[in-house]
Parts: sequence; structure tokens; C-alpha cells
Amino acid sequence: MKLAMITGTATATLKDAALSGAALLIADVVDGKGKVLEAAIVAADTVGAGVGDTVLIATGSAARLPAGMASAPIDATVIAIVEHVNLS
Repeated sequence: MKLAMITGTATATLKDAALSGAALLIADVVDGKGKVLEAAIVAADTVGAGVGDTVLIATGSAARLPAGMASAPIDATVIAIVEHVNLS
């Protein structure tokens, strides 16, 4: 899993049928302090995240494990909205 900040949305009117109804979000992968490690990846949303939310993103084959994503051609899925990050 990767920690990320949602920075925007993507709209695709023509897309693979398996993505029908899926919200596509733009996210910056960040470290625990919020420093951007990887900018602007597209992730399918399964939890109702929005711009400004800190989230967890599953990538690779694990991105297709959340409900409804098994046949989708994706490699990143938002799987959780993070309320707090504590660095000790």
C-alpha cells in the first residue's frame, strides 16, 4: 500500500466496460510528512474519497482485489481514507 493525497479527478467518457461507474481520482503518492514521492497517478476509487483526502492506495495486482474491481484493467485503487498519520 501507498500513502497518497487526492489532488483531482479524471473523467473518461469512453472507457473499458469494467470501469463503468468507477470514479477515477488523481493522486500524489506522499511520504508520512506529506512530501510528494510520485506525482499524478490515476486510481480507481472504492471508498468515496475526494480532493484533499489522504488515502491508502493498493497497486499492482492487489489493486484488483477490492469488491467490483476483479476484471477491471487497473493498477491503482483507493482502498481507505486516512484520518491521521502519526510518525514516532
